[in-house]
Amino acid sequence: MSEELEKREVEDIKPKKEKKEKKEKKEKKEKKEKKEKKDVKEKRDKKEIEEIEIDVNLATPLSKKEQRLLKKGKITLEELEKQKNIDTPAPVVSNVESTGAEKEEKRAEFSVWIGNMAFDTTREDLTRYLVAKSATLPEYTTEMKPEDLAKIEESDITRLNLPRNKDKIKGYAYVDFKTVNHLKTAISFSESQLNGRNLLIKDAKSFEGRPVQDPLSKLSKNPPSRILFVGNLSFDTTTELLKEHFGHCGQIVKVRMATFEDSGKCKGFSFIDFKDETGPTNALKDKLCKKLINRPLRLEFGEDRSKRAPKRKAPEGQQHPIQEVGHTPEPVERAERPERPERSERPVQKDDRKKRRFDNDRGSNKRPKSSVALANAQRASAAIVASTGTKVKF
Repeated sequence: MSEELEKREVEDIKPKKEKKEKKEKKEKKEKKEKKEKKDVKEKRDKKEIEEIEIDVNLATPLSKKEQRLLKKGKITLEELEKQKNIDTPAPVVSNVESTGAEKEEKRAEFSVWIGNMAFDTTREDLTRYLVAKSATLPEYTTEMKPEDLAKIEESDITRLNLPRNKDKIKGYAYVDFKTVNHLKTAISFSESQLNGRNLLIKDAKSFEGRPVQDPLSKLSKNPPSRILFVGNLSFDTTTELLKEHFGHCGQIVKVRMATFEDSGKCKGFSFIDFKDETGPTNALKDKLCKKLINRPLRLEFGEDRSKRAPKRKAPEGQQHPIQEVGHTPEPVERAERPERPERSERPVQKDDRKKRRFDNDRGSNKRPKSSVALANAQRASAAIVASTGTKVKF
């Protein structure tokens, strides 16, 4: 018995030792993981704390596109420096927050809009065109009047903006000048040719000649009328609900709502007839009218069929004469019909009636029955017929 008890005690002690060892191993692993996480965090914090030094006086690095152009030899470093204006002094950073008005770029006082340009024109072409056109004019002086024209040089052009659409230009440009005299000279070159096209040059601030937009054209595509089309309606809408919804816009004459034949519910659209055109216009402008039963409505002017002129076809070979407004047409005299000859009053005999019936039956276009037609059809003989032709020998 004692031996058995000792064995059991030994067996109980072994799993306890194994459990302790496993716990110790887990604790060691957790400690290592915690240390590693702490080290990673410390390294990140150090990197964030490190300050980045930037030298503002150094030149801006070239982009990939510019590097490619330099390799191909299409652009030189001097041209790139002129485009980027690297020689300009660095901007002074102030601690005071700038307002929205200061952030907005100020427009130039003397700018010109040039339109109807060819799509292959470049900045160099425009500058050459302006300089060459004004070569004969006198140079600018402070004593000149604002109406006088002056010679334009490359230094007088402060800005030249050519808006682009991918590879091509959009066909117009903005050019800024230093003085009013240069602006007047540029405008005087309007309707002159560049790359085979007549240029349109005018002051960038003047909007003369621009078509006046009708405010109702934005609300609806159709022309204004006294009928309002209402689309995207719910199936539960009724004529009474539509009258209540659009009643404040104007006097409603009639509501024509499309309905299903079986259920009588709304099909999803309707036409509302108002007394005047003011009703539909008020409905289109009012934001409250654009929603009904939590659905956004589609509102547009409908077609007024009462304004349609009825089309009358003229007889063949004749045309309707064009009549002036307020002209009353003269009454046309109709030609009198010739009198019919009187019928001979004689009694109709029985034999005549039979003949008439027989003649009418002959003239009738009644088709015979299919069985009768097949029986009376002409048939070819099935016998062997001897040949009657001549035999040709070679």
